[in-house]
Parts: sequence; structure tokens; C-alpha cells
Amino acid sequence: MTETTANDKQTIAQNLKGRDFLSLTDYSTEEILYLIDLAIDLKHKQKNGEIYQPLKGKTLGMIFEKSSTRTRVSFEVGMYQLGGHALFLSKDDLQLGRGETIRDTGRTMSRYLDGIMLRTFAHRNVIELARGATVPVINGLTDMAHPCQALADYQTIYEKKGRLKGLKLAYIGDGNNMVQSLMVGAAKLGVHIAVATPPGYEPKQEVLESCKEYAEKSGAVIELTHDPKEAASQADVIYTDVWASMGFEDEHEERLKVFQPYQVNLELVQHAKDDFLFMHCLPAKRGEEVSDAVIDGEHSIVFDQAENRLHAQKAIMAAIM
Repeated sequence: MTETTANDKQTIAQNLKGRDFLSLTDYSTEEILYLIDLAIDLKHKQKNGEIYQPLKGKTLGMIFEKSSTRTRVSFEVGMYQLGGHALFLSKDDLQLGRGETIRDTGRTMSRYLDGIMLRTFAHRNVIELARGATVPVINGLTDMAHPCQALADYQTIYEKKGRLKGLKLAYIGDGNNMVQSLMVGAAKLGVHIAVATPPGYEPKQEVLESCKEYAEKSGAVIELTHDPKEAASQADVIYTDVWASMGFEDEHEERLKVFQPYQVNLELVQHAKDDFLFMHCLPAKRGEEVSDAVIDGEHSIVFDQAENRLHAQKAIMAAIM
């Protein structure tokens, strides 16, 4: 996939050992590409029935403050396939629910575990956990970022299109954690990303500013608009997410009205390239952000995308643990 030499890959592999995986902002373009390459390699091994267990005897603690389907199953299965063990912990299973600080939790759990994954609300929680922990910490989702999903997404796009640099990805919907991670990935990988949101629902300005800096080096284009047709125009990929993420359920009815013009449907996708791909990080609210005709259509790759959460996260765990 890349022109990286064997020596360069060895250097990158050494540099990744023991690192946290909190945001794609912490990783260089070369490191992200290395993880995508590794994810594809591990996927091939798994499909061919090859046993590969670099994490044999190691344990990942998985802390969930938010519910999950794909994150829990993919991490748990991934650790098993890599030869290790995953331990599920809800906040009610821990002293976190009774007032122990997140930093102290990280310090304590590091004495038992080889890695910690946290799926939480506030991004500061995963930062505090990492500050306390002496083992690698993985961000399984926060209100600011969803880097595991974004890595799996770019792996999927590469597998389908054969390249990343120069492609146009149109994101239509809420300027949430998902699009912010996609923007960072696009800016580092040289992808043209066009984001269409209703006024007042844009990605955070600080994320936009950092992405513009990365884009200057990679040649990426970062475009924000309120017009979904403009964003979708000649897009190679159209991506959407739920209009009311976890934590915003009380805004659901209001958001239904605001976001209605941003539904990804057959009319909107006509503005994309003929061979466009449709992506959604799931779970989808059919009939809201996407129509059945699109998510079930021939251009949809949402379940390939969901599968790659397993392979991308295996790459992350194998690299840093």
C-alpha cells in the first residue's frame, strides 16, 4: 500500500509499542498507514485460517460507560484471536461508580492488565485514564473522537478503492465525534473531505484548525458547507451518522426537524460519482439520516465497514500492546 521500506516499518513498529491510542491527532500519516496495512494483513491471516497470537497471555480491560454492540464484540473477539483475554467492566462494576478518580483507576488497573479500553462520554475521561495508567489506553469512543472507527473506515475505503489520497469523502449530518475523527484522518491521509451540517451543528473549531494544518502537508482539502448537495457533488464516498448521538437523546425531536434536509436518500446520492460508496458507522436509524433504499442498495458497504472494526482494532492492539 505504501512506499515504506522494511527498515522504516520496523522503526514505526518500535515507536508504536506502549503508546496510547486516544486520537488520530497523536499519530503521523506514516503511522496511520502502517496500522491500515497491518489491519489488512491481520484480516488476510484470519480469513486464511492462520493462527497469529502475539498477545498470548495478555489481558485487555474494557471499561464501558456507554452501551455498545460493535465495540464490545470486536474488541473481545479481537483479543481472543490475538491469543489474549478481554475483561468486560461496566462503570457499575468499578469503584468509578462510587467516586474513585479515573486517574487512580488507571494506576490500579495497570497493575493487573496489559491494556485498557475506555468507551465514555467526556474526552477528558480517557485523557485522565491515560495519565494515570502505565499500560496502553485505547479510546473506544468519546464525545470528541472515535479513532478506532475512523481507522476501520479508511481501511475499508482503501480496500474498495485501492487508494486514499485524492478521493473525496462527503459527510452529511451532525458535526459529531465521528466526523471529527474522519476529518483528522482525511487531513493526514490527503483525502478531500466535504462536511455538510445544519447551521449550529458544525464540528468544533479547534478540530477544524488542526485539520487545516495537517492538510497543508498532505494536500488534503477540508471543506465545510450547509448544503448537502454541494458536499455530495462528485463524491467517491458518502458517509452519515445518527442525528442524535448518545447523550443527545433529549434533542431527538428537535433534531428531526433541523436535519430532515440532510437525509442521505436516492435523490441526494445522484450528485455523487456513479461508483460512490455509502458508509455509516452504525447503528443506523433507518428513515431518518438514511433511507432504506440507500443503506440496502448496491453502493452500501456498511457491513464491510462494521467487520473492519475487528481487524483495525486488532492492528491497534497488536501494535501498542
